[in-house]
Amino acid sequence: MQLVNDIDLAASLADVAGRVLLDLRRCNLLTGKALGEAGDQTANAFLVRAIRHQRPDDGLLSEESADDKARLGKRRVWIIDPLDGTREYSEGRDDWAVHVALAIDGEPVVGAVAEPARGTLWRSDKVVLADLHKKPGILVSRSRAPECAIKTCAKLDVEMLPMGSAGAKTMAVLRGDAIAYLHAGGQYEWDSAAPVAIAKAAGLNATTLDGRPLVYNQPESWMPDLLVSRPEWTERLHGALHLAA
Repeated sequence: MQLVNDIDLAASLADVAGRVLLDLRRCNLLTGKALGEAGDQTANAFLVRAIRHQRPDDGLLSEESADDKARLGKRRVWIIDPLDGTREYSEGRDDWAVHVALAIDGEPVVGAVAEPARGTLWRSDKVVLADLHKKPGILVSRSRAPECAIKTCAKLDVEMLPMGSAGAKTMAVLRGDAIAYLHAGGQYEWDSAAPVAIAKAAGLNATTLDGRPLVYNQPESWMPDLLVSRPEWTERLHGALHLAA
């Protein structure tokens, strides 16, 4: 018998994993790469064990576990990133997150994103899109801003905003800090499943760069690109991206 509904389970999992990660970082026994690896492994061990216990019949895809493809025969699949932004976590920054999503028939319908260092827990059933309160900007990767993003920002005359973690960037759009999050060059399903579930629940648009829908629990978990945008900016963004191609 399921004692916890799906969204409460997702939120509890993300919250507990996030608090474990904070405690691990605060103990000061590990630094740098060793801290990041311990964070990945510790959070993953907890999340996988808890999901297997709570939802033994569901599929599971995690960044930190081998993919045995058993998920492909399941309608319900949990897609998790135990520590999104490992580099930022190990550097003592706050732009890292824990992602927990449930996809049903390829659609991420339940999502929770914890931003532990910011004391924030986002969930797809209780999310509201804030008004844009800063100068328009587009969020991009800290380490590899794509050429199309550079051209798009120039075309729209908006600022490019580097930030870690796909979850942190998507939540920043929800907070009203930017008009969009743009990624090219490839990600995996666990990078975006939970953030996309929350973004779509709040009324943001989330597609590939050329406007195609995002489909999860695919045989190949690699996803080529992503655009999460405020609806009033989506058409202009697609137009600028077309010219930048």
